[in-house]
Amino acid sequence: MNDKSAFIPASRRSDAQQAPSQQAEDTFTSVEEVAVVEGLVAVVGCDGTGKSTLTRDLVARLQQQRPTAWRYLGLVSGESGDKIKKLPLIGTWLERRLAAKTAKVQNLHTRRPSWLAVLVMYGFSKWRARNLEKVCRLAESGVLVIADRYPQAQTEGFRFDGPGIGINRVPQGWKRRMAEREHRVYQQLEKIQPSLIIRLDIDLDTAYARKPDHDAEELKEKISVMSQLNYNGARIIDLDARAAYDDVIAGALEAIQRFAPVEHNKGRLR
Repeated sequence: MNDKSAFIPASRRSDAQQAPSQQAEDTFTSVEEVAVVEGLVAVVGCDGTGKSTLTRDLVARLQQQRPTAWRYLGLVSGESGDKIKKLPLIGTWLERRLAAKTAKVQNLHTRRPSWLAVLVMYGFSKWRARNLEKVCRLAESGVLVIADRYPQAQTEGFRFDGPGIGINRVPQGWKRRMAEREHRVYQQLEKIQPSLIIRLDIDLDTAYARKPDHDAEELKEKISVMSQLNYNGARIIDLDARAAYDDVIAGALEAIQRFAPVEHNKGRLR
């Protein structure tokens, strides 16, 4: 993927102004076109909503009915931090130090990032674009893909799965140009829509009780931002993450059966 074109899956391509069913011919299209990827379902929400648990459990259940795979569409997962913690002697210290540095760079309220941080963040965003392209191709093959997180261009900040550099916090010059280029990457990515986004809602008290090692103010901000994201008009189903887990997973399964039915797989697998 580059800054001027985005991979548009063949399953469903349409101009933003046209009816969703009208097909385009080219596999690679301009940013003006929107694609809905049949068979791609994303689960989003603040930390503490149980995204990782839910996505894994959904895959385990749905695999009994149809080809299903789990994919992570964020940048650095909590599982990565857990692996670092398990390193002998320095694991816990190293994980905390890396987490603190990462949070400082990602916080758009802090001072402008260094040139190295700008390059790293831009590289991460391009990696995310390539990762989404691979996920789209997997869904195109007839596999139902359950994704943990999904990129968006509405709000800046890696913690919200948006652009990380931040156009407004860097001065004019090459840093600003890199921030603008990164923002265009996310504008392209949000033109590729999953067939369904399941958004897990939660309140601050519950989120903090589940994630006491997280900063309460950061959780509060993320809850507020996540509730306002529209993912460029994608289909969103909201579920209350405070409800009994059996009710949450039942609601998610019902939504998937409705908006990503098993017929998606038929006729695609050889």
